[in-house]
Amino acid sequence: MTLTASSSVGQHFDLLIVGGGINGCAIAREASLHGLKVLLVEKDDLASHTSSASTKLIHGGLRYLETYEFRLVREALHERERLLCAAPHLIRPMTFVLPHAHSVRPWWMVRVGLFLYDALAGKSSLPRSRGLHARDRAFTDPLEGDHKGFVYSDAWVDDARLTLANALDAAGNGAEIATRTELVSAERAGNGWRAELSDGRSVAARMLVNAAGPWVARLLDRLRITTSSRVRLVKGSHIVVPRLFEGEHAYILQQPDRRIVFAIPYEGGFTEIGTTDIPVERPEDAVCSDEEIRYLCEAVNRYFTRQVTAADVVTTWSGVRPLHDDGEASAQNVTRDYVLEVDADGPPLLSVFGGKITTARALAEEALDKIGPLLGVDARHKTRARMFPGGAIASFDQYLAKVRARWPFLGEYRARRMAHAYGRCLDDMLHEVTDEAGMGTDLGGGLTEIEVRWMRDHEWARTAEDVLWRRSKIGLHATPGLAERVEKVLAETSR
Repeated sequence: MTLTASSSVGQHFDLLIVGGGINGCAIAREASLHGLKVLLVEKDDLASHTSSASTKLIHGGLRYLETYEFRLVREALHERERLLCAAPHLIRPMTFVLPHAHSVRPWWMVRVGLFLYDALAGKSSLPRSRGLHARDRAFTDPLEGDHKGFVYSDAWVDDARLTLANALDAAGNGAEIATRTELVSAERAGNGWRAELSDGRSVAARMLVNAAGPWVARLLDRLRITTSSRVRLVKGSHIVVPRLFEGEHAYILQQPDRRIVFAIPYEGGFTEIGTTDIPVERPEDAVCSDEEIRYLCEAVNRYFTRQVTAADVVTTWSGVRPLHDDGEASAQNVTRDYVLEVDADGPPLLSVFGGKITTARALAEEALDKIGPLLGVDARHKTRARMFPGGAIASFDQYLAKVRARWPFLGEYRARRMAHAYGRCLDDMLHEVTDEAGMGTDLGGGLTEIEVRWMRDHEWARTAEDVLWRRSKIGLHATPGLAERVEKVLAETSR
């Protein structure tokens, strides 16, 4: 298709995607695998907002059964199985303990809900739900009071690195990923879109994809386009405290307001607690409040022998979820399903409302089903059985054993951390390294020059925050001056 645009327009693309969160990166991956020429622009870093501020779960959403969202739960549970196979380094099974103490739901209702959860999952590699037994001392010892309850399975994910993995796969198939690049303006011009970018480029595209997350409505306003769908901004905050319990299992805790709060092992010595559901007006309101910290501390103190206060909080994060506005009065009951809306009054625009980490791949698949015919593409599903970069390992434990044997100088903690983060891509990073000296200077916290350079040259890392909080979580273990040393390496000329 030929675009009608001025001669000042430079590159031409099939898709211009706005937003480097999980949905934008997943659509870029799916589209590039269909042979489309893709440009993704993100005004900050990849996953720098909501997509690095989730509860870090790949799950069906047990509580969504209560609002009868059976299709969403089923889709999410089937995606859980696909993602466990596609990214075993980033996603791992996790056991969840659901105590019945302080329950606001009758025992039979929870049991029926778990049976339904298992049934919707279909054939799954994860264990089915069961009752909590007296022999489950590792699960019950940290708890106060009544030890009745349930045990079921879901999965944990490094949300920021899963977003990155989508972008890496897209780039590997020809997509351009432009971080720190903002869409300044865009207008329909002839048979396509003309856009001005903050890096000084004028580009043309056959189609525009609005995957701006919490900014989706703001971008529509700038484009002067009205859609039938609306977005509801809901803040979810999390706190991190020193470890509340031993083990790699997690807890799902019912609260008096009928919400649930998770307590999840985090980065070895910590427990992640979340989340809240607070309506907000602006995406910029993603800050954990003192009231939310108190709420989350009280939520876990109802259950655990080890008590926490605000003074124990090591760090927090908050994300503004751009939920599709289904008219629910309560923020916690707003659907977590997504809606894809195409405006075809001229060159097409696809807008993404809602979505979650678990269903991003399926969302991208549906997006290509919608836009494929408009772009002359046979939208067969390309990513269902496709491994993410680094994911081609038989099992994580087997790969970790190989890492330990090949690079014994890494030590147990660093070998495990790097194997989880990079999977088989670690072979490329360290293929010439035979000893500790080959890792370069130790910057602190087990972070060395070779890893920071890899993040800079292969993963779009540009700042110490990108390195320490999204590409890794070493910021939790930061030593004085670490950020400055990282910035110095990032500023070196790429090798």
